Amino acid sequence: TALYHIAEALVRWMAPIMSFTADEIWGYLPGEREKYVFTGEWYDGLFGLEENEEFNDAFWDDVRYIKDQVNKELENQKANGIKSNLEAKVTLKYADDANGTIKKLKLLGEEVRFIFITSQFVISEQAGGIDDENIQYNAGNTTVQAVVTRAEGDKCPRCWHYTTDVGKVAEHADICGRCVSNIAGNGEQRKFA
Repeated sequence: TALYHIAEALVRWMAPIMSFTADEIWGYLPGEREKYVFTGEWYDGLFGLEENEEFNDAFWDDVRYIKDQVNKELENQKANGIKSNLEAKVTLKYADDANGTIKKLKLLGEEVRFIFITSQFVISEQAGGIDDENIQYNAGNTTVQAVVTRAEGDKCPRCWHYTTDVGKVAEHADICGRCVSNIAGNGEQRKFA
């Protein structure tokens, strides 16, 4: 349903700029509608996040800021042989969690690595442990530090993530457990990323 809402809105937004493309997309969207995208009304099915929501706009603003800082640290590590984000394991350390951003990041579980586009992403269990060797950043009310190291395990040729379970399933000897689940199982279930 998320992709449906995005398509409904996006086709209307792009209509003045890419009229032929928008009109062609319009014909493939399901449901009853005007004959032409240009005679349809503005889509109001998208909704914002309320301030009292757990994962509200302020949280995602903090995540984007932390992601920018992590990306800077990943870029710095290219000189040390980590050529792509998927080769990296990021350990996020923090001084405190005054605004709750770190607590909410922890709620994302394994999916947090997909937000930061790394093979492995670890958040320190507790506040502290920030050292002076690595650059520190302020994210809202939280001081964070990203420590980038080479990811553990081997590269999966299907998803390119580095994991320790590549080749553990005999029927699919060259791919990771996540890919095996997506190919031969029920597939992974993600909620956030």
